[in-house]
Amino acid sequence: MILRVLFLSFVFFGGGWFGCKTPQSPPNILFILGDDHTSQAWGLYGSVLDSLVQNHHIRRLAEEGTLLNNVFCTNSICVPSRATILTGQYSHLNGVYTLSEGLDPEKDHVAKILQQGGYETAIIGKWHLKEKPSGFDYYNVLPGQGRYHNPILKTAENWEEGKEYKGFSADVIGDLAVEWLENRKNDQPFFLMCHFKATHEPFDYPERYKELYSDVLVPEPENLLDFGTQTSGRVFSGQVLEILQNRYEMNQGNRYPGPSFSVEGLDSIEARRKVYQKFVKDFMRSGAAINDNIGKLLDWLDRVGETENTVVIYTSDQGYFIGEHGFMDKRMMYEESLRMPFVIRFPEEIKAGKKLDDMILNTDFAPLFLDYAELSQPGYMQGRSFRKNLQGKSSEDWRTQMYYRYWLHQKQRPAHFGLRNDRYKLIFYYGQPLDLPGTHSETTDPSWEFYDLSDDPHENINQYRNPKYSNIISQMKKDLLEEKERVGDKDENFPIVNQIIKQNW
Repeated sequence: MILRVLFLSFVFFGGGWFGCKTPQSPPNILFILGDDHTSQAWGLYGSVLDSLVQNHHIRRLAEEGTLLNNVFCTNSICVPSRATILTGQYSHLNGVYTLSEGLDPEKDHVAKILQQGGYETAIIGKWHLKEKPSGFDYYNVLPGQGRYHNPILKTAENWEEGKEYKGFSADVIGDLAVEWLENRKNDQPFFLMCHFKATHEPFDYPERYKELYSDVLVPEPENLLDFGTQTSGRVFSGQVLEILQNRYEMNQGNRYPGPSFSVEGLDSIEARRKVYQKFVKDFMRSGAAINDNIGKLLDWLDRVGETENTVVIYTSDQGYFIGEHGFMDKRMMYEESLRMPFVIRFPEEIKAGKKLDDMILNTDFAPLFLDYAELSQPGYMQGRSFRKNLQGKSSEDWRTQMYYRYWLHQKQRPAHFGLRNDRYKLIFYYGQPLDLPGTHSETTDPSWEFYDLSDDPHENINQYRNPKYSNIISQMKKDLLEEKERVGDKDENFPIVNQIIKQNW
C-alpha cells in the first residue's frame, strides 16, 4: 500500500514517467528590438532581398518559434511606437505623439507592473523616450539616438555624463545585455528589453562587414522608379531617395559609412539606382550586426539552460522604406512603413516553424507580456494579449481591422489617419500640425487614398476615384470614424480636425 501511494505521488506530483511537468514559475521574457529593421530586410517575408540577408540567428528563432505576418504599429515613428509598446496605448492616450515628447516617468507601464509582480527588469540600448527610464531595476541606455561607434550609454549612477564603450553599438549593447544576464540576482524571472540602434540612419556597420555585398548587384523593388504622383495618384511627395542622395554627397562630418559618393554624369534613373545600391547594402550590413548579437543572447540561454522557459521576441519599432515607391524613412500608412516584423519563440508553449496571420498591433505587446507573467492587465491598456492566437486558439471576435494615426505633420508627409482591414486600406490626410512639437506650420489640403491590397499589394495605384470601389469606400469611411471613436481618439483638444472631417465625409 505504501508503494502504491508513493507511485501515485510520483505520477501526479513528480511527473517523470507520464510526461507531466512540475509547474514552472512564470517565464523569463527577452524582448529584442531593432530600430527601423524593416521586414523587407529580414530575409523571411518574401522580399527581393531574401537571398542576400545575413539572418541565421533570426531564422533560427523563426524555425523554433512562430513568425507573425500581420503585426502593425499604430503610429509609425520611433518615439511614439516605443511609448505604445510600453503602455499598450495609442499616442493620443499615452501623450507621446511625435519625436519630441518623452514618456513621463510617473506614467504606469508594463515594466513597472512586471517589476511589482516579481520580475527583475532591465533595459539596455536605445531608450529614446527622453526622461530617465522608470520601472527598471537596471538600465544602461543611449542618450537620444546615440552613436554607432564607441557609444556612450547612461545608467542611473552616471546619468549626466554617461560612459563610453569601445566598439560597434550593436556589439556593445549585445555584450552589456549578456553581462547583465550573467550578473543578475537569478532568484526571479527576468524581463529584459535589449534595444539596438541599428538599423537607423546613417545605416552604419562594424568593420567586419565593410566588404559584405561589395560585388553584388542588389535586386530592386518593382516601384523603385516611382518618381511622383502622376502615375500613382499618390497625394503627397514623401521622403524620396534623392534626399538621401544629397546627404550622401554632402556627408557632413563624415556621417555616412563608406567612401565618398557621387552621381555626377548620371541621369535621374541611374542616380536613383546608385543611391539604392549603397543604401540597401549599408542597411543589410547594419542588420547583420543585429543578427550576430541576437546569436549571443540565444547562446547564453542555451548555455545556462534557460531556453525552454524564456519567451524570446525579436521585432522592430516600425517598418521602413528601403527604395519602395522611391522612398526612404517611415511614417506613412503604406505597408512597408506600417508593418512590424515579429518573431517569437517559447518552446514550452509555441509550436515551431509556424506562421500567424492574425492582425496584431503594438498595443498588444504589453498585454502579452503580462499574460505570460500571469499578471492582470490594467484597464488603461488598449491592446489584447495574443497568447492564445499563438497557440492556434484565436477568438472569434479577434480584430479584423485596425486604426492608425500619424501626427508629425510635414508638407511632404502630411498628418493622417486611416483604416486597414484584411483587404483594403483607406487613408485620410487632414494635413494639420495642431501645434505639436516638431511639426511644420504649413498645412496641406485634405485628401484621400484608397488601396486594394489584394489586387495591388504594393500600393502602386490610388483607387480612391475609381467608381468600382465607391460602395466599399463609403462603408470604410463609416468604419474609420467608428474605429477612431472606439479607441478614444476624439480630437477634443483639436476641434479643427473635427471640422475637416465634417467637410470631407
